[in-house]
Amino acid sequence: MKKLNVRFELDEELSDIEIIVRAGEKSEQVKAIIESFVHGESDELTLFDQNGKACVVEQKDVVFLTADGKQVKVVTKSDEYYAKKSLQSMEKLLRRDFLRVSRFEIINLKMVSKFDFTIGGTLCIEFKNGMKTWASRRYIPIIRERLSEEEGYLC
Repeated sequence: MKKLNVRFELDEELSDIEIIVRAGEKSEQVKAIIESFVHGESDELTLFDQNGKACVVEQKDVVFLTADGKQVKVVTKSDEYYAKKSLQSMEKLLRRDFLRVSRFEIINLKMVSKFDFTIGGTLCIEFKNGMKTWASRRYIPIIRERLSEEEGYLC
């Protein structure tokens, strides 16, 4: 993941908003950035409660998402919901605050209270609400790289 620099330039002669994306290559990251400007990103997710009733949930309230068989369970600060999309599809809707930690789980970095990298090479993730999960060994290098990019995370 390359560093992203954002700059605002005031141009009183413009009546519309002009966005220019400059990069050394048109990578997947660049395509995702362009896509987010074109289609817009929403801070809300449409999920379903245990009774199948549609609910709108703010992404900031999501603690983690987990694939359980064919269902995707979304755990928030206060409740559990289900998505009618695959975990991979949900991942594309999520903001940068989210990180895949295993084949079956995506976490909200803003909800993590502690990362515990053990000597044995495993990673325990503790959330602010007291819940815990374990990262897959396969994802640990990706997690370390991402956390090293983020301010406030030491590993």
